[in-house]
Formats: sequence, structure tokens, C-alpha cells
Amino acid sequence: MKLERLMAITILLLNRKRVQAQELANRLEVSLRTVYRDLETLSMSGIPIVSYSGNEGGFEIMESFRLDRQMLSFDELHALFTALRGLQSTQAMKRHNMDRLLEKVGALVSKAEREHMADTDQVAIDLTPWTSGAASGALYEALHSAVQDKKLIRFAYTDGNGEETERRVEPQMLVLKGYTWYLHGYCLKRDDYRLFRFSRIRDLAILPDTFRRRSLPLAEVNERWEAAWRQESVDLVLRFTGKAVVAAMDQFDPADMERQPDGSLIVRTRHYYKDFESMIGFLLSFQTNLTIIGPARIAEAVRQSALDVAGLYEDEERGGRP
Repeated sequence: MKLERLMAITILLLNRKRVQAQELANRLEVSLRTVYRDLETLSMSGIPIVSYSGNEGGFEIMESFRLDRQMLSFDELHALFTALRGLQSTQAMKRHNMDRLLEKVGALVSKAEREHMADTDQVAIDLTPWTSGAASGALYEALHSAVQDKKLIRFAYTDGNGEETERRVEPQMLVLKGYTWYLHGYCLKRDDYRLFRFSRIRDLAILPDTFRRRSLPLAEVNERWEAAWRQESVDLVLRFTGKAVVAAMDQFDPADMERQPDGSLIVRTRHYYKDFESMIGFLLSFQTNLTIIGPARIAEAVRQSALDVAGLYEDEERGGRP
């Protein structure tokens, strides 16, 4: 406990110009007497702590002193700091743990470099999903705890076809892909590794049974991920107009795009999909601002799906008539 306090005091003093003893006592939840003893211990260990009296008094570390950051350059530290702030927008670490880690990294930067870092701060990473709530945070905490403690879990899961099954899983790791969290685990029902999307997990229960973690290299996890989303492919030629032009620019590779004199956009791309219905739904989302030039079977499938939707509301209209 004392070692943690000494480290916390050192980091605070390295990151702040001057800190009063009472503030240190409040933050560390100890007495003023303990703070003074800790400051004396740090001074005796070679850290140059200077005290100032008066209303603006307090303790600070000599300007010339900083922790040894070994082989990290300023640019590398800047990149590390930016990446950590990006992780701060996720649930990958508890907020107070992430704040503490940022303080430790900040302690490796001199005052002059810190000011330069603020002037050159040109990149921000925000991985926060557009929609999230307390329920998703609670699910993350529960799954993270199960992964750490190697506890078997049970939950109801709805797959891409809408089928719900009960799963018993050995949780291996949590994966953030884009804005979406997944659980990677060994499914005892399928007797193989599976990826489970958080939003499809229901009725999670952490069981008392523990398991021995299976060895699966991260590279193989990524290969399985790619295979799951690249089960089928089709070469598409699409023409976008109106507002769909901007939407297409968000979805497709610029190398596959060709702007037309009339303002429309032609996209020639190989589209990978996991199931046919999801791909058709994706194309339908562009509504009347998309023309499928080819292949004809995809155009026909989209046409038929649109007719099915229209027929659904026609049936409702007929049913409502006297």
C-alpha cells in the first residue's frame, strides 16, 4: 500500500506544477502526517522535492527532473497518449484505471514537451458507439470478469438467422470491432470457437465452474473473423444518385468508385457477405437512389424483396377496409 502511495504522489507531482499536502491527503485518503512521511521518504530516495510556504505554497518536483522513459521518442509518446485517450472512450479499462495510466504516461513527458504536445494535438480517436446504455456497460463488466476469472458462462443467443439457442461458453477474450463489442469464446454446444455479438446475448449467467484457457493465437482469431464475414462474394456494379452518393462514399473503397458527369456515382466492387438476405437488405437501404446494373439475379432479388414489403402494407390496407 505504501509503495502505491509513493508512486501516486510521484506521478501527481510530475504532472502538476505544485500540489498542496491537503490535496494529496484527500486524494490518497490518508492523514497529513502520512503525506509528510511519504514526501520525506521520496526525498531520501533521491527524488528532488521542493516545498513552498504561503497561500500558493505546496510541494513540487524540480523542473529538471523527470522519469526515465528509456527509448521512447517524443513522437512515440505522443502517439501512445493519443491511442490511450481513444481507449478511454471505450469500456476496455475502468475509468479510474485509465486515468491513472494516462497520468503515468504523462509523467514521462517534460513540461516543455507537454506544452508542445498540446499545440500539435491533431488526432482524436473516439470509439464510443452512437447508441449505448447502462445495460451494455453491465454486460461488458460481467463478461470481462468471467474472462479474467476463467468462469464458464451460460446465455441465450440469437444468431443471424433469428434462431435463439442456449449456449455454454468458455469466454476467451472481448473484441472491439468497429463500434461493436464481441465475445470470443469456446462454445460447448458447437464444440468450436465462436464470436458472439454483445447485443444478441440475453440472460447471461456466470457459472461457478472454471476452465483451463485454451491456446488459440490471435492471428488465428483474426483469420476466423475474416472467414466468418467472407463466406460468399459477388461482383456488383451499382449506380448511386441523390443522397445515396454520399452514403456510398461512406461504404465503399474509393478505388471502386467512378464519378459521372451527371453527379451520379458508379461503383464496381466485390462485395463479401455472410448471408444473402442481409446483403439484399443492405442494398434496399439505399431505396430509389440505387440502380443495380449487375448482376441481374441480384437486381431481381432486390426487386422481389421490395415487392414483398409493399405487399405487406397492401394487405394491411385491405384488411382495414370495411
